[in-house]
Amino acid sequence: MLSYFQGKTIWITGASSGIGEALAYELAKFNTNLILSSRRKEELERVASKCIELGGNASIYLIDLTKSEELEKTAGEILETYGNIDILINNGGVSQRSLVQETPIEVDRRIMEIDFFSGVVLTKKLLPSMIRRQSGHIVVVSSVTGQFGFPLRSAYSAAKHAIHGFYEALWAELHDQGIDVTIICPGRIRTNISYHALTKNGESHGVMDHGINEGLSAEQCAKRIVKAVKRKKIVANIGRKELLMVYFKRYLPWLFYKLVSKVQPT
Repeated sequence: MLSYFQGKTIWITGASSGIGEALAYELAKFNTNLILSSRRKEELERVASKCIELGGNASIYLIDLTKSEELEKTAGEILETYGNIDILINNGGVSQRSLVQETPIEVDRRIMEIDFFSGVVLTKKLLPSMIRRQSGHIVVVSSVTGQFGFPLRSAYSAAKHAIHGFYEALWAELHDQGIDVTIICPGRIRTNISYHALTKNGESHGVMDHGINEGLSAEQCAKRIVKAVKRKKIVANIGRKELLMVYFKRYLPWLFYKLVSKVQPT
């Protein structure tokens, strides 16, 4: 029996490193046609080359997630070239390490643009072709902090909460038209996400969080994402003991707030 992914055309944003890179390698094994996007050409070329070695086809498209008009244009070019996209994986994003009172609104807006609006732009651009075919799968990488707030991540958490509202509504509107939606919520994954997180000045944090180093590898995360997408799960939490916070918030809110109140925002 053929895999769910066999021969499909899959567009991955944020594919030059971390979870996106690991996903590209995992999906390349199914003889997929991969479209890999990020801002970093050399890194994308490296990832594409390895994907081809693994049995997939891969092409690269440079994108800047802060520029909506350019995203729409690139999505149009990709549709012209490939005809249809079977699976869109909105993975590109940026985290945050700054206090609310110290963060200028411009930094908040930048995080929202990258983490929320960029995916919405691409989703809206690809949806008409998916609806015409009555087939397609939209995957978006959120975070466990899309289900609860956490110190130093106010705009990041807000963007991830927005993702849940938007894509749950999208699923409700289109699940009976052959369109699947999957929201992926990683916890601590060993990537450079904390290193590249934005500070109050809009600059890279430049520090690897201790907790991140203790998390799942990007490769383990990618394998779990592939399983969740194949099963057409609507929401998939991926991580280790940090996932307990999701369940505490839902079923034992008093314990959740007690634990969060002890976190030192440093």
